[in-house]
Amino acid sequence: MTNTIRVPAPADFHVHLRQEEMARLVVPHVRKGGFSLAYVMPNLKPPITTAALALEYKAQLQAIDPSVEYLMTLYLSPDLTPDDIIKAKEAGIVGVKSYPRGVTTNSDGGIESYEIYYPVFEAMQRVDMVLNLHGEIPSDPLTVSIHVFVILSLSPIQNTCVLNAEPHFLPHLHSLHKAFPRLRIVLEHATTRAAVEAVKACGPTVACTITAHHLDLTVDDWAGQSFHFCKPVAKYPDDRQALREVILEGHPRFFLGSDSAPHPIDSKAISTASHGCAAGVYTAPILLPLLAHLLESFGALDRLEGFVSTFGRRFYQRELDATDPEVIILQRADAFVVEDKYEAEQVDVIPFWAGKRLGWQISSQ
Repeated sequence: MTNTIRVPAPADFHVHLRQEEMARLVVPHVRKGGFSLAYVMPNLKPPITTAALALEYKAQLQAIDPSVEYLMTLYLSPDLTPDDIIKAKEAGIVGVKSYPRGVTTNSDGGIESYEIYYPVFEAMQRVDMVLNLHGEIPSDPLTVSIHVFVILSLSPIQNTCVLNAEPHFLPHLHSLHKAFPRLRIVLEHATTRAAVEAVKACGPTVACTITAHHLDLTVDDWAGQSFHFCKPVAKYPDDRQALREVILEGHPRFFLGSDSAPHPIDSKAISTASHGCAAGVYTAPILLPLLAHLLESFGALDRLEGFVSTFGRRFYQRELDATDPEVIILQRADAFVVEDKYEAEQVDVIPFWAGKRLGWQISSQ
């Protein structure tokens, strides 16, 4: 049984770093969790819709912690044009993130139809930018008729809810891949066996990220527990098993995207009749030890390097410098307890597995 693991330059290809005071608290946690590259999500308020806004945001992140490589993305919106894509590529922007309207945090400006964006996708394919897909469709819209006391659908009922929103999205993935076979596409934070099989069925330009928390949680863990609630929600035990199996397989198009998403405690620990809790699980400060702990639990510890470093870097064309790669050293731990919370002067956040023990900790960076 090994007691030390050396991991070259772990990279997180999906992370939320927020703004202002929350950013000042959580940005240093990328390094704390063992990572030197962060693929940054654009769903801020207002969203990052132009190269200029992305570069301004990147400068803010670098001012907090310049030791991390930040890869920036744009929010897919009706204002985005093919010319904007060309300018973004020239500015070093790596990808464009698609959010269906209303499915997750700060997605009110998300899309309702992909076809109108085909000229943008064609430009992305031409200049080789990545399309990142939040792979869900919105739940069926409903309204209540006061007069007849029945629930009426505003559109044909598809029986869509948080538990099947991802499988219902997958035909869009196949359609986009067929229309743009050279466009690099990432299906983000997969949660179902159907998603794993859909990505496998696509060609080499389609990849998939998997989070740490979806390797651990099922629906029972978030039903009634707000700190385990995220979008997409964790699904059934067989879905979790599919995620574990594809990591065990060492499939090179499945890699880490933590979707680490901090929210203030008072937006997670909320209980009112009119307001639900925020969607997001926060894993950044414990990410690499947590992944080692989880992968070891299902016999995949030898797959850790590929999952957190090699595969994602290869797909995103950020492969390591073989002559002098940065190495993070993990050491087996007996008493590494996850902190109960992280706080700054005006904001606080509770991490995943708060108060629990992890079997690994970072010993050197």
